[in-house]
Parts: sequence; structure tokens; C-alpha cells
Amino acid sequence: MSDNQKKSTQNSNAEPRPAPHRSASSLLGRTLLWLTGLVLAGVFSIALLLALAFAMAYPNLPDISGLTDYRPKLPMRILSADGQLLGEFGEERRNYLSIKEIPPVMQNAVLAIEDARFYQHGGVDYLGIVRAAMANVGETRSQGASTITMQVARNFYLSTEKTFTRKIYEILLALKIENALSKEKILEIYMNQIFLGHRAYGFAAASEVYFGKPLKDISVAEAAMLAGLPKAPSAYNPINNPRRANIRQQYIIERMLENGFITAEQRDAAKAETLRYRTVNESLPHAEFVAEAARQLIFSQYGDDAYTRGLNVYLTLRADEQNAAYRALRRGIMDYERRQVYRGPEAYADLPADPKELDTRIAEALADHPANDELLAAVVLDADPKKVQAALQSGELVNISGEGLKPATSGLAEKGNPKTRIRRGAIIRVVKVARAGKEEWTITQLPEVEGAFVSLDPRNGNVRALVGGFDYAKNKFNHVTQAWRQPGSSFKPFIYSAALEKGFTPSTIVNDGPLFFDATSTGSQPWEPKNYDGKFEGPMPLRKALAKSKNMVSIRVLNSIGAPYAQQWLTRFGFEAEKHPAYLTMALGAGSVTPMQMAQGFAVFANGGYRVAPQLIARLTDNNGRLLYEAPQAPLGEDSRVIEARNAFLMSSLLQEVTRSGTAAKAQAQLKRPDIYGKTGTTNDSMDAWFAGYQQEVVAVVWIGYDQPKKLGDRETGGGLSLPVWIEYMSFALRGKPVSEPSAPEGVVNINGEWYYDEYTGNAGVQALSNDDAKMPAAGTAEEKKGILDLFKR
Repeated sequence: MSDNQKKSTQNSNAEPRPAPHRSASSLLGRTLLWLTGLVLAGVFSIALLLALAFAMAYPNLPDISGLTDYRPKLPMRILSADGQLLGEFGEERRNYLSIKEIPPVMQNAVLAIEDARFYQHGGVDYLGIVRAAMANVGETRSQGASTITMQVARNFYLSTEKTFTRKIYEILLALKIENALSKEKILEIYMNQIFLGHRAYGFAAASEVYFGKPLKDISVAEAAMLAGLPKAPSAYNPINNPRRANIRQQYIIERMLENGFITAEQRDAAKAETLRYRTVNESLPHAEFVAEAARQLIFSQYGDDAYTRGLNVYLTLRADEQNAAYRALRRGIMDYERRQVYRGPEAYADLPADPKELDTRIAEALADHPANDELLAAVVLDADPKKVQAALQSGELVNISGEGLKPATSGLAEKGNPKTRIRRGAIIRVVKVARAGKEEWTITQLPEVEGAFVSLDPRNGNVRALVGGFDYAKNKFNHVTQAWRQPGSSFKPFIYSAALEKGFTPSTIVNDGPLFFDATSTGSQPWEPKNYDGKFEGPMPLRKALAKSKNMVSIRVLNSIGAPYAQQWLTRFGFEAEKHPAYLTMALGAGSVTPMQMAQGFAVFANGGYRVAPQLIARLTDNNGRLLYEAPQAPLGEDSRVIEARNAFLMSSLLQEVTRSGTAAKAQAQLKRPDIYGKTGTTNDSMDAWFAGYQQEVVAVVWIGYDQPKKLGDRETGGGLSLPVWIEYMSFALRGKPVSEPSAPEGVVNINGEWYYDEYTGNAGVQALSNDDAKMPAAGTAEEKKGILDLFKR
């Protein structure tokens, strides 16, 4: 057999190549090709959608002329009467430097950490976006990809909320800015306008604030420290958190070396340098609401020029008294908050297992929960019913146990609500409190209840203190001037004042007995009013009735003098008639007032019968100190008199009884002086708690309640909630002041220890409402009384 024949036989006996192998390879190839096409189609679709979104959004971008014609402006400065800075409004830049004046070491430090490819990209660093996306996969902390240009766009035109829509606008604005400005101009604007903590805007100002030296003199180490601030001024502040700031500074020095901005020798020297910081005074008076009120007044006069002319606005109040009011109101609200149920942590953060990453994650988590003055945010690291360990923004670890856990007992219960559970990663509020002679940490929460405080000098209307709410950063609504609330029984003195002109005297006897009114009498719905304690004490003099805040007496008095007459009388004190309908419910404060109106009204009693307008601005100067305006200091004259001096005198006598033996008796007891006058007020279901009172040199009003009216609590009253705030402030405002009681004016006489108008002595005037039952509406039937709302309490 030939060789060819042998090969043919061997081949015929050999196993054939597997055809299925070739089929599988072919199938895999087709599948990969199909998947690739699908991915490309998806990418193309996304790109198309993004392009469409960009095309629709681009025409709606804001005008960037503010950048192309960027000029720093001198801010308007609001100062107290004693010259302390209360606030600034405007661009808040003091040391604007051109890019040529900013030293290269400062520029390089910023570029190294914020945008190393700044001069290579066109506003959006696409490579940086990819790197950030890859870095975020599998990590608990987030990395950003915002270029310096994008940060300029965000800081000038956009909000800080983290949404996809905002990011699109940020990218588009960055492209628009890059098209309009040079790289050098963009960097110049960024380095002059970025906020760097402690009220410093721009690196030139920050160099002065932190190091007490001009920017041109800083070292590599100092530049690296400043460059770490834009990410989170509160988290990486070398004064507030030196340890965390130092870690970031060391990292930036390494980045400067990696990018070729410094040599290895410079790196080593910078890392070894010991930085010396300037002491920063952060004890600014808390006057955000009053500063904003002043800003509005100046803006109404000067318009936008108010923010560019370097105006100095001096107010009527002193910084120390303003702080006393601020602290008193916050303490009163926090005392109330401690009696409320725990509502749970503010948020939860995912904490990494790696301890090296923990500090950074804590800083990022707390950046969205800034300190609310003494109420600090903290991330819980470990929690059980007996102990909680948490980390503050400063990096400090706090351990809470015992009494400090009581406010959050429900949040630590093992079988408690999971949504309010305090566990690892929970973001809670903590505060230091004094216990047994030492300070301890305790868990608390941001209050939902609000408050207002205002004090005036009744002799001229000068505002002495104004606190429009618990915290301006949390709620900018000024409750002193904008909140229209029911005053409750704190309004009764104005009804009594009207009654004095109709022949009533402090000794007039009026029955404290039950009453019922149908809808015609009240103007709304059937009404069966009650006293706060639910008791009726029968006939009593007006002095005792006001001291005890007897509702039935006030209603009978108003019914006797006539609601329309009383309604017009109220306008003498600055109240608006239309806000107080002429129904009997007006006797218990069913109308609407602002705390400022109440202060103005009580000032009439305090100053002997004159109506004064509240005055906030004392004088105004330009940036060179030239006087532009000074408030007139005219003495009280008869042209401003709205009630007789004797009416004001008798009302002060009645209101003095309230603070001596009535519902506000602890006012005189705690202040240990008799020249204190005022009235408590609590509305229906304790929705509003008031105290309004005065001494001859200062009138002050306190209000506490919810923005959306709801019950404060069954046992919460004006005497329990608002009066302590008033007492704390007055103890400061009246320190060193001698006791000063008003002297009796003409037209009054004292008989057996009681004051009367001359013409209402003896049997003159209203001795008693003897025919009271004949004048009052008949009692309602049981059916009429069914479901009646007790509208107003003490």
C-alpha cells in the first residue's frame, strides 16, 4: 500500500474535528458584537438625551455680566450703639487682589487640591469626572469632580442642593464662563470670592484672619493650610479643628509636590513648619434678626447702593443687652423642648469600617448639619440604653450617660421605633449643661417651637433688644414684626384702660360667674367661656380680677362699656381696629397683634400715656465717617399723648398687682423690686404663651408658640413659659438701676389704699355691675352648649 493510501486510511479512521466548537465560538462572537452594539446604542441615546437637555437648558442660563464686569463692593456694616459689629451686607470682600498680586505659591496650592488640570480643560474636566466616578465605586465617602470654573458658577448663580438638574446647569454655566473670561480672570474671581470661614471671603482676607499677615508673605505651609479651607471651612478650620486641618494640609503639600509646584526639599520644610495662628474673636452678638431689619430700612432708602457705599449703620441697642435677650429666649425655648417627646436623629450616615476613613466621613456627614450655636451636631459611633459615644465636627469624642440620655430615652429603647432609633451613624444634637457643679454632655434636639422677644425704651421708642426667633439660620421669619398672633389675656389691660374712662375703678365689684353666648354675640360660634382653672369665685374687685386674670370679669366689663367703644380705644395704643372685631371675645384677646405692637402698646402705660414709634437706627455714616443721618431725640410732648396720665397711672397700679400677687407674682419675687408691671397671656389650648411687662425705662414682650399654631401643652402658660424669659432679661437690663415708681399725677386720689379718679370717689362711678344678669345674654340650653369650644384661657 502506498504512503498516500496509508494516510488516507489513517485519516478515515481518525475522529473528525468537532463542528460544535466552531459553532460556540461563532455564537460568542455574535453575542459580544450584539452587546457592544447595545452599549454603544445606550451611550449614544444617553448622549443624545444629554445634548437635548443641554440645548434646552442653555438658553435659560442666567446672565453672567456680574462676572464679566466683576467689581468687589464695600459692604454695609450694622453696628450696635456701643460700636460692636452686628452684621455685614454686601459682597463682604475687603482685600481684593488681582491675579498678579496673588503669590504663585497660593495659586499653586489651590490648583493642586481643587483643580490641577485647570489650565488644560475648558471648564469641565471630563477625565476628573471619570476618576471621581471610579473612586466612588465601593467607597462610603464621595468624591467630587467640580472644577474651579464650576465652583465659580455654583457660588455666584446656583444653590447648594445636590441634584442632577443643578449639576447640568453648573456644567453649562462653566462652559459659558470659560467662553467669556480668561483662565486668569476666572481664577482671580474664585480666589477673591470663596468663603473660607470666620467671615473671611477670599484668600487675602483669610491670610489676615488666620495668620495676621498679608497674602504676599505666606509660606508654602501656610498656603497649603488655606487651600484646604474651601472644601468645608467648618470641618477643616485650623482654629476650630487643628488636627483635621493639619491632616488636610499635609495632603495638599504632597499634591503640590506631585504636580511639580514645589521641590522635595520645600515639601519637607513645609511639613516640618509650625504654624502660628492669629486669635480669632468669634463672640459676635447674636443680632441677625435686628441686623436684617436694619438692612431692609436702609435698602428702602438707598436701594442697591446700600451694598456698595460702605455705609455704617449704628443702631439704638447695646450689644450686651441684645445678647442677654438672645440667651434668655433660647434658654426658655430649650427648657420647653426638654419636656417634649424625642423626635429622633436628624439623619443617618453610613460609616466606613476602615478607621482611617472614619474622620473624613464624619466631617462630610456633619457638613450638612452645622452647629446651631451651643447645639452641636454629632455622629453616633456606638449606642446602647446606658451609654452613647459620638463624634463632633471638631473631631472631639463625647460620651453621654446617665441624665444626659433621658431626653432621648425613647430613641434608645431596644424595642423603640426604628425610625427614631439612635444607632451607629445617627446624626444627633448634643449640648453641654451644668450638673452638680460640672459640665456634662446631654442629648437634645432642634426645637420646633418658635419665639420672639422685643424690648423698647418707652421714653423714646428706641429698640433695646430684638430677637425674631430661635435661630436665624434655621428660620428667617421675624416673629417680632411679622407674626400676627392672638394675645390672649395679655390684651386685657387695654380693655380695663377703656373701662376706667367709663367710670370703672380698681374697686368696682364684678361677678366672676359662668356665662354663655350664642353665635350672634360672638360673631362666630356659640361660646361658653371658662376661667383657666375652671373655677368661678363670684363677685370681686377689678384689681383682684386682673391679677388673677378672671375671664368672666373681663367679658362682663367689655359688655358693659360696649365692644365698639373698646375697639376704638385700642387704636390709641397702635392696634388696628380691623384686627380686633367688636365682639365680646375681644375681652380675652381674640384679635391679632404682633409682639412689636404689644411692646408699643404697653409703652403707653410705662411712659405716662404717650404713644412712641419704635426706633431702630440711631445714626448713619459713610465709609469715611461722615454723618448722613441722625435720629431726632425729641422729648415726649402733648401732641403724642393718647391717654391721660391718670389712666396710665391707675393701669400701672393694676399691673403692679399682677406681678406682686397675681399670675406673674414670681416677677417681683425673683427680681426683688416693686417697680415691675405686666400681664401674662395664654390663648385657647395653650397655642400662644405671652408675657408683656415694663419698668419705667424698659418695656419688654415675650411670645412663644408654633409657626403653625398647635397646642403647646395642657400645663403650658404664659406665666410658665414666657415670664421666665422676661425675668432673665430684666435682671440684666435693670442691673444697677434704682427702684423708680411713677408719682401720682393730677386727677387721682388715694382712699384707703386704693386709687381713684377724682370724680369717681364716694358713690360716683361704677360701684358694681349689680344689674349684671339683666344685661347679659340668657344661659344656653344643654343642646346649645353641646360641643362648644372654650376659645380662650388665661
